[in-house]
Amino acid sequence: SGLSQEAGSVEQLSLHCAEGSLEWLYPTGALRLRLAPRLPPTSAAVKGRSPPHVTACIKPTGTFRGAQLYLEREGVLELLLPEAPRPRARCFSWLPQEKVALFLQATPHPDISRRIAAFRYELRGDWLARPALPAASPSAEGACRPCNDTEILMAICTSDFVIRGSIRSVSNDAELQESIIGVSATRIHRQKFPLFQAGGRPGWPVGSIRTPLRCGVKPGPGTFLFTGWLHFGEAWLSCAPRYRDFQRIYESARRTRQNPCEFPMD
Repeated sequence: SGLSQEAGSVEQLSLHCAEGSLEWLYPTGALRLRLAPRLPPTSAAVKGRSPPHVTACIKPTGTFRGAQLYLEREGVLELLLPEAPRPRARCFSWLPQEKVALFLQATPHPDISRRIAAFRYELRGDWLARPALPAASPSAEGACRPCNDTEILMAICTSDFVIRGSIRSVSNDAELQESIIGVSATRIHRQKFPLFQAGGRPGWPVGSIRTPLRCGVKPGPGTFLFTGWLHFGEAWLSCAPRYRDFQRIYESARRTRQNPCEFPMD
């Protein structure tokens, strides 16, 4: 609570958990949040390959008031969330040796009415080659590029969910700049959380998967293999090849023993 802070003071905190939330009542002064996720040990960097980045995502609550959030990188401040922002996630990455923090600064108000600056956060190591999350920059086109064969094979091994099914609907949220794909699952190969549950045809689970609006997803016939990641409790799309194309890719890799993991085929 800011009621226990002196005006103009800066409280220092460290965020170590992979994900969590922060709630600041009656914001006064500022909070400086050092980003120090406990990352799993990584093997020695491969010669010629760039070191892995660390990624953070911030999502304000719909009632975020009383403060502005800045990214502090090497002593330079960049505004991430103005007061009363839209409830969209902002993501950014940095190298482990860079000094990065969040600077949450209270905004002056003439009255002492109740305000809460609250947000959820996720801290991760490099989200593999294709992070399934809304990019912080509109110029990041990687999220819309079709996966190549290697990326598809890695996606079935490492994704939070692998779902075989068809597209039921596609709706667009212009405010959040997201497309929501309604999926009817014929088989759930893996899901870390119950994202897809009964509700469609008898015995066929249904669920929704999100992707950036700029990708221009359209409904279409056929069976797909949907893969992706969990991001603030929601499923985000990574690779989604047609199932017959995936079968061809996987069988070719299996014959040459280049498949990174075993996958049940039928």
